[in-house]
Amino acid sequence: MKKVVVGLSGGVDSSVAAYLLQKQGYGVIGLFMKNWHDDSVTISRECPWLEDSNDALIVAEKLGIPFQTVDLSKEYKERIVDYMFREYEKGRTPNPDVLCNREIKFDVFLKIALQLGADYVATGHYCRKGEIVNPDGFTTYRLLAGVDENKDQSYFLCQLSQEQISKTLFPIGELTKPEVRKIAFENELITADKKDSQGLCFIGKVRLPDFLQQKLKPKKGPIVEVPNDVSQYQRTAPVFNTKFEELAYYAQKPVYDISDGKVVGQHQGAHYFTKGQRKGLDVGGTPEPLFVIETDVSENIIFTGQGKTHPGLLRRALFITNDELHWVRPDLSLEVDESMEVLARIRYRQPLQKATLYRVNSGLYVDFEEMQVAITEGQFVAWYIDNELIGSGVIS
Repeated sequence: MKKVVVGLSGGVDSSVAAYLLQKQGYGVIGLFMKNWHDDSVTISRECPWLEDSNDALIVAEKLGIPFQTVDLSKEYKERIVDYMFREYEKGRTPNPDVLCNREIKFDVFLKIALQLGADYVATGHYCRKGEIVNPDGFTTYRLLAGVDENKDQSYFLCQLSQEQISKTLFPIGELTKPEVRKIAFENELITADKKDSQGLCFIGKVRLPDFLQQKLKPKKGPIVEVPNDVSQYQRTAPVFNTKFEELAYYAQKPVYDISDGKVVGQHQGAHYFTKGQRKGLDVGGTPEPLFVIETDVSENIIFTGQGKTHPGLLRRALFITNDELHWVRPDLSLEVDESMEVLARIRYRQPLQKATLYRVNSGLYVDFEEMQVAITEGQFVAWYIDNELIGSGVIS
């Protein structure tokens, strides 16, 4: 009998994942990950880990499977929390959920599972795994979007490797959320009608400013409103000698100075804000809402613009350095000077966008067919061929 360790989070998705694997004849072990101790920055009613742990235990008892809790808070702090602080300090916006999957669930947690004698780990992600058996006998693993388009979570797994996918099962990837809840109700699982958790991976809903203030202290600075007709937006595109000159031009973001607009308010720290953000500015009286179009953490200035279509929010292309480039399918990776048409997204739940990848010596350009809103440094861009996620990278 093949053995699988399920990451039981105390939610309905992982509960049904464990049930389905048991029905398929696997020897199932439930493991709950505790990744956080500091409750002072979490909104406890949103994601109380004690309640989640207890629900996971009750599900395991209902299914008659072994259950234990593992404390990964040390690894989580080193690999996720410290990384978040470093990125925010640099004025970038990290995605801890993507990192949590790469570094915790499918690395530290996977190693623990293998030490317990498991053949696989399983999670309640809405995505699917495919396999291609090559002529040489080796298997190439595919990361496919979940059947439920509203819940597809392949984006969060965009940094996984072939080795990690080879040891992973996604039991609910062929199901929709209503089908998952129906299975939970039919089998009287306590998590059947439990709300989906929000916020950081296995931490819960976090008051981000409170969270960041543990290390990044408040520091007052100006909020500048930039009009939509400043010189940065009036530039005429030059004549390009090569495609790569064109890409570098369109991937370049505008640079602002405090003299480019007027001071309309004060903030408590530029590192608390991210591009495209609307909430938390506390500036009123404008015909359209203000959105953050750029932050300057060295000068502690937030630049804003009115409305979602402000030119400061729009960009056609982005760049990924070689160090931040990852291929889920290394066999499909591009060589220098090669290009590839793909579908891409720059954030979870964004509808897939038509784009072309261009490989250069220093990294990879992603050139979108349509202008993108709030391309944000530090976030992940993921690209697909049809419904298969084949690569990703951190936006520079």
